[in-house]
Order: sequence, then C-alpha cells, then structure tokens
Amino acid sequence: MLELKDVTVVLSRSTINEKKVFDNLSLTINDGDFVTIIGSNGAGKSTLFNTICGNVPTMSGSVILDGEDITYLPEHKRARKIGRLFQDPNSGTAPDMSIEENLFLASGRGHWLSGIKKVDREYFKEQLSTLGMGLEDKLSRPVKLLSGGQRQAVTLLMATMSKPSLLLLDEHTAALDPKTADIVLDMTNKIVTENKITCLMITHNMQSALDFGNRTLMMQNGNIIFDTRDDERAKLTVNDLLVKFKENSGKEFTNDRALLS
Repeated sequence: MLELKDVTVVLSRSTINEKKVFDNLSLTINDGDFVTIIGSNGAGKSTLFNTICGNVPTMSGSVILDGEDITYLPEHKRARKIGRLFQDPNSGTAPDMSIEENLFLASGRGHWLSGIKKVDREYFKEQLSTLGMGLEDKLSRPVKLLSGGQRQAVTLLMATMSKPSLLLLDEHTAALDPKTADIVLDMTNKIVTENKITCLMITHNMQSALDFGNRTLMMQNGNIIFDTRDDERAKLTVNDLLVKFKENSGKEFTNDRALLS
C-alpha cells in the first residue's frame, strides 16, 4: 500500500548544517495497517512523514502509494490522497471560519461558491455527533473558539471525511492534557479501525504505541531498528521496548517525554 524503496534524504544540502537523515531506507506498509512509531529525539520520525507528504525531497530512491510512484509528485497533489494531523491543534483548520465551513472545504461535497446546503449541514451534524462532544449543535461557531481537544477532533474528522489512502498522525495528542488526549486517541482508533484507513501514528507515549494499532516501529538515527506486529507485539510491555531499544541501538532511550508519559 505504501512503500519506500532505498530512500536517501539529506536536509540543508550544501550548507554547514547538511545532515543525512535517511540512507537507503526501505519500508513497506500493508493496506489497512495501523502503525505506531516511536523513537528517541531526532530519530527521523517527522522527516519520514515529510518525505511521504513531499515536504522534503528525496536524493534517491522512490515513494510508492497505492501502486503509484509519487516520488516527484508535488505536495499539494499528494494531499488529495494523504491526510495529516500535527501536534499543534491550531494547524489543519481555518481558525476564523466556522466548523461547518471547515468541514465543507474538507469534504469536497461541492463548489465553495455554491454554498452550504441543508443536506450538507445534516451530514456534518451526523459526522460531528460521532465525536461525542456536542459539536453538532455548534456548526456556526468559529473554529478558533474551540478548545484544543475539540479542534483536534474536528481536524481528525476533516482529514478522514473523504477517506484518504493514508493517514499520518504526527504526535497529534502531544499538546493536549492527558484526559483530552485519551479521548482523542479513542476517537482516532474508532475512526481508523471502522473505516479501515491505513494509518501511521507517531507517539511519544510508549504505552499508547502498544495499545493502539497492529504494528509498532522503533526508529533511531534514521533507521528502523525494531519492527513488531500482531501477536508478538501483544506480549510486549513498555519495559520490553526499552530493552529492545538498547539491544538494537547500543544506547539508552533518550526521549524524556516518552519516558515520563
């Protein structure tokens, strides 16, 4: 479903800050996989997402999505197939526009100039009601007035309304308080599993990495140093992950946020 073949990525090329992040990295994600990704600081997790989305160009290798080579496809064209959420709840929405206007833009249900129809509003209410936050009765509220959790939930809904080929979640609960983060994670799991969306989720919470999805990748220095899934993964604990990290990297895990979660 998603394949990276021998991908090499160099940031800040031809400058004193030049850094090779990936050196012939290869990765295959199967259709319907829900993959959690963990790693120490600077492991290359977000760069992986940026490479898939087209924010960062590859020096060599290829990126293939749904059988199509998208290595040189512009970012805006990849966005038609790839949904993405960021850490910051303020990203991914138009803050001064209402909830229904944001949903209308994301849904592709018609031309913007044609206006939002009654049938659109009913559809948006139905979709918002699945979030359990009472937002279905606040369609006209500007998104900027929502709480961080509400905004991230709306962004999640926007990213999945027109089922994407791939959903990328870049620590999308990191800026939320623990209770709200749990709510958004449960929403995420429900939407992803019910719609059978192929999903990659970077998380700083090692327990969440084991609790959600069917596969977990561990990254370090631009490499995938551990890959576990299904029954094998179900037997692991957070301490097991820490041991695996040290065994495969020769170093202690250094992501303070993950260790404190």
